[in-house]
Amino acid sequence: MSRKSSVVAADIRTNAGMAIGEAARLTGVKVATIRYYESIGLLAEPVRTQAGRRVYDDAAVSRLKFIRHARELGFEIEQIRRLLELSGEPQRSCAEVDRIAKTHLSEINSRIARLKALREELQHMISECAQGQVCRCRILEVLSNHDYCRHLTH
Repeated sequence: MSRKSSVVAADIRTNAGMAIGEAARLTGVKVATIRYYESIGLLAEPVRTQAGRRVYDDAAVSRLKFIRHARELGFEIEQIRRLLELSGEPQRSCAEVDRIAKTHLSEINSRIARLKALREELQHMISECAQGQVCRCRILEVLSNHDYCRHLTH
């Protein structure tokens, strides 16, 4: 970064917030993802400089960190949207927040159960494979006919 551009970046940070690249660096959220969050209304459109550059404040950075962490925990966008709305009502009961988290945990447990069934099915298929000719391959046979699977759902 040249001296001139670092001065401009410092100006943006001290006078009106920070540029999108700095917000991305501070939050671990990619620039394209920040723009996406803006396009779907998860993050408010930032103010812009006269040159049209986006400028982010501390509240936007905090919101991006919240979103990133929630995404890392596997929450869906609409769940995050609702959690952000609820976080804006600090005196409200957290019962809905709890319900959202419990629903998400239930979905995770369901996925884990399906993954365990998949693992078991694949292990079984592999263990039955004699590693002979393709025409007698148990793996291909089971993949061709779901009736040979030990689990009906996976």
